[in-house]
Amino acid sequence: MSRKYTIGVDFGTLSGRAVLVDVSTGEEIATAVREYTHGVISDYLPDKVTKLGHDWALQHPKDWLEVFEETIPEVLKESGVSSDDVIGVGVDFTACTILPTDSMGVPLCLKDEYKSNPHAWPKLWKHHAAQDEANKINLIARKRGEKFVDRYGGKQSSEWEVAKVWQVLNEAPEIYESMDRWIEAADWVTWQLTGVEKRQICTAGYKGIWHKQDGYPSKEFFKALDPRLENYVEEKLSKDLYPLGSKAGEITEQAALMTGLKKGTAVCVGNVDAHVSIPAVGITEPGKMLMIIGTSTCDILLGTEEKIVPGMCGVVEDGAMPGFFAYESGQSCVGDHFDWFVKNCVPFSYMEEACKKEINIHKLLREKASALEVGESGLVALDWWNGNRSVLVDVDLTGLIIGLTLQSKPEEIYRALIEATAYGKRIIIETFRESGVPITELYACGGIASKDDFMMQIYADVTNMEIRIGTSSQTPALGAAMFASVAAGKESGGYDSIFEAAKIMGKVKEKSFKPKLENVEVYNKLYEQYKILHDYFGRGQNDLMKKLKKIKEEASIYKDQFVKVEV
Repeated sequence: MSRKYTIGVDFGTLSGRAVLVDVSTGEEIATAVREYTHGVISDYLPDKVTKLGHDWALQHPKDWLEVFEETIPEVLKESGVSSDDVIGVGVDFTACTILPTDSMGVPLCLKDEYKSNPHAWPKLWKHHAAQDEANKINLIARKRGEKFVDRYGGKQSSEWEVAKVWQVLNEAPEIYESMDRWIEAADWVTWQLTGVEKRQICTAGYKGIWHKQDGYPSKEFFKALDPRLENYVEEKLSKDLYPLGSKAGEITEQAALMTGLKKGTAVCVGNVDAHVSIPAVGITEPGKMLMIIGTSTCDILLGTEEKIVPGMCGVVEDGAMPGFFAYESGQSCVGDHFDWFVKNCVPFSYMEEACKKEINIHKLLREKASALEVGESGLVALDWWNGNRSVLVDVDLTGLIIGLTLQSKPEEIYRALIEATAYGKRIIIETFRESGVPITELYACGGIASKDDFMMQIYADVTNMEIRIGTSSQTPALGAAMFASVAAGKESGGYDSIFEAAKIMGKVKEKSFKPKLENVEVYNKLYEQYKILHDYFGRGQNDLMKKLKKIKEEASIYKDQFVKVEV
């Protein structure tokens, strides 16, 4: 009998990638990546005329289809594997990335009458312009004593479904009225492969306030937000939700032409990039936290009961693995943090040095930073360049570096930024433990985790925990491929459960990162200073960051008005 394969397609913030996996071993046979043509749309719509507001982040749905069109045929060609031997396809997506469509799944932004309306476009996970709506949701929910509040760490985020749809209703009611579906991108791209709309419990639970026992919040709650939202669930969503690993449908004739896959190939329901990664590193039991480290970081942790943890992004029964409660937390700015610094704060001499050594600037800075002793820079930073996801859940917080002098060097600042993200992780870990959710082991995956030993050692030292690294450099895509093997089923060459798949296909590297005691001692001292700054600026003692942000917004509005007058 010939070997069988599945394909996982991972849709990230800036690109999408496909991985072809041998179901019998978990070996990744071929990988292909497609950068999004339009990337993150944050200044103007593709028409180059319609300007976007502050904190907007949109995407183009055609970019996602291009990922299917290019990466799947490429992995088939590169591997030489026949489409006859591909038994299943799975997708995962950054969340909450969400879009309005008509009843047939056509995005409103692709229709001529709506293409110049920003609210017709998909809102990326880091679209933070719905913060006013999020604030009101939190206030009204607390006043009403809604049960769901505590399951999301006490706050709904501007990144999530309800805040974003309410912003659409407030600012573009015509778009709200015209859309038949308000749908997560993970479910939409799956729909494009199968021709069938089937939504999964993961995004509904973490981003849409759905609960396995209670369902969505009541009509009365949505009416309390806005009378126009009273029938939001019935009119724009779907109460038919499917467990992870379920078969969403099969590759249609049109999708077969687009991807090169065989018509009738099984497609599993969509998933979130972080949550789908749990089995890909072999985690099948509680107490093991996985950090998916990329432009941002998402943490997933399995538990046996539902506990309330301040600042968590959610706890959902069966949200990552069946039979467990899965807790989510995260940090909004990690890889983006370092990228910002390189693009804006590194002198030309460093760029020249990196060029001469034929290495990229990140590697040069890490080499220089690794030569420093712990604490040698005299710097402590807050990792809030894109707000705080956990445990403060506040997108209006901003970055901070303390201790800069005329002698401060780029590598010292760069190291301080890395350390800041590690301190933020330790805050999260301590908060879970204090709330009665044990964390006994740490795992990491993603591009940074697999390539950056320096950063992983800092994380081990700051948290005083050993860190194991996923074998795959494309862990979410591997996880999606694993769930696809479950959707295909054992009779087709797959598996009957994700637990069976995880035993064979999920792996970690032999090398792990163990804390160095001499570093742990110094980092404990630095962490105490981080905590002081974290609580002082993050818990309401000093609202300087928010005041500065407000002044900036007012200045931007004035500037725009002045430019219009001049024109």
